[in-house]
Amino acid sequence: MNKKTTGLAAVAALAVASAAVLFATLQTTEADMLEEYDIACTEEPCPQSQGEQTNSSDASWWSNVHSNVRTDFNANVTIPAIEPDAFIHPFAVIIGDCHIGNMVFVAPTAVCRGDEGTPIYVGDGSNIQDGVVIHALETISDGNNIDDRRFSVGGERLKGSDESFSAGYAVYIGNNTSLAHGSMVHGPAWVGHNTFIGMEALVFNAKVGNNVAVGVSATITGGVEIADGKFVPPGAVIMTQEDADALPQRLGSAYESTNKAVIHVNQQLAEGYDSLDLERLMAERESAMEEDMLETSMPHP
Repeated sequence: MNKKTTGLAAVAALAVASAAVLFATLQTTEADMLEEYDIACTEEPCPQSQGEQTNSSDASWWSNVHSNVRTDFNANVTIPAIEPDAFIHPFAVIIGDCHIGNMVFVAPTAVCRGDEGTPIYVGDGSNIQDGVVIHALETISDGNNIDDRRFSVGGERLKGSDESFSAGYAVYIGNNTSLAHGSMVHGPAWVGHNTFIGMEALVFNAKVGNNVAVGVSATITGGVEIADGKFVPPGAVIMTQEDADALPQRLGSAYESTNKAVIHVNQQLAEGYDSLDLERLMAERESAMEEDMLETSMPHP
C-alpha cells in the first residue's frame, strides 16, 4: 500500500470515528435525563412542588423537556407533568413546574418555563402555538411567599399568608384556550376557559376571564381583570380597570367564533402528531446526517 492510499484510509477512519461520536452525542435517552435530574437534585427524597409529577409524556424524554434547577427563590426541582394525550413538539421547550393537560398541542418554538415563578398550569384541550412564551415572576423570596404572585384555580389573587397560596398558580390557563403565534402570558396571570389570546398579544400581571377574545398585538397588564365574554380589540392597551370595564362584548365582534375554530384545528393536530413516531423520524434524520457527513468527509478522486 503506497503512502497516498494509506493517507486516504486514515482520513476515512477518522471521519467514521468522528461521525460515530457525533451520533452518540445526539442521542438523549430517558436514562440520560434521569441522570441529569439526579445530579440537579441531591436530596433524598427530592422536594417536589404540586405533588403531581408522574404523568410525564409516555416514556419518551427529549432534551427539550427537563427539570428546573434549584435556586434561592425556588427550592423545588420539578419534572414537567405532561398528560399522555398531549403533544409536545421536539422543538418546543418545557422546563420545570409546568403542567400540560390532555389534548394540548405545543407547537415548535413554544416555551413553558416553570423555573422562576411557579407553578404553571395549562388546561385540557388548549393550544400553545409557535413562538408562545409562558413564564412568571418569582413567587417566593428568601423563603417567604410574595403577595399577589399566585392565583387560585378560580382566579382569585392570593396573599402570601393565605393557606391556599401553596395550591395556587403563577400562571393558570384554562381548558380549551388558545395562545396564538408569538403571544406571551407572563405571570402573575390567569386566563380562563374557552378564551383566545391573539398573535403577539401580551398578558402580564392580569386576569383574563372565560370566553374572552383578545385581538392581535393587544396588551393587558397593570393588575386589571377582564370580565367574562369581553372583546379586547387588536392593538388595544389595557392598563387600568376603567379601560377593562369599558371593553365591548365578544359576541357580535369579528372574533366571536375565532377560538372555536382554532381549538378544532389544534386538537386535530395534537391527535395527529401524537400518533406519529417522532422519535423514529428523528433517529432516521440523524442517521441520514451521519451518512451525509461520511460522504462529504471522504476525499474525492
